[in-house]
Amino acid sequence: MDLETVKRHMQGALDALHREFGGLRTGRANPALLEHVRVDAYGSLMPLNQVGTVGAPEPRLLTVQVWDKGLVKAVEKGISDAGLGLNPQADGSLVRVPLPELSQERRQELVRVAGKYAEQARIAVRGVRRDAMDELKRDEKKGDLSEDQHKTLSEKVQTLTDDHVKKVDDALAHKEKDILNV
Repeated sequence: MDLETVKRHMQGALDALHREFGGLRTGRANPALLEHVRVDAYGSLMPLNQVGTVGAPEPRLLTVQVWDKGLVKAVEKGISDAGLGLNPQADGSLVRVPLPELSQERRQELVRVAGKYAEQARIAVRGVRRDAMDELKRDEKKGDLSEDQHKTLSEKVQTLTDDHVKKVDDALAHKEKDILNV
């Protein structure tokens, strides 16, 4: 068993959490907010960034420069249907997406969503730990590891798990502060 692989997998869960957090609105325009938007283009659902360029020219405005003018309506619909509470407006091949002020109720809802994302990341980290522990048990049964080596490696895996769960908790606390204090 390779501890670097375990660490890399746990870090992958943390990286995924940061990407998810990037898509949560905090009241400031961030192109990552539209990262998960899908657009019905050319007969299939495509990521928004494959049909246009997303920018944030102002703190409360996102813009999407659509490359194919025929897709402007589809981009508007995709953003509207994404469940982000946004109201896009077309202006030629440019789609303006003004960001309204977040109500306290909406902020609380975003904090709950962030909590769900963090819990998914914790579950992923624990899943990596479980897989590593199972591998250690198999190696010990096969005789590839002594009982002492198994115990030492188990402790190292648990330490990695604790460190990554703490990083998830820290990221969640930072995101909650960001959402509530805007």
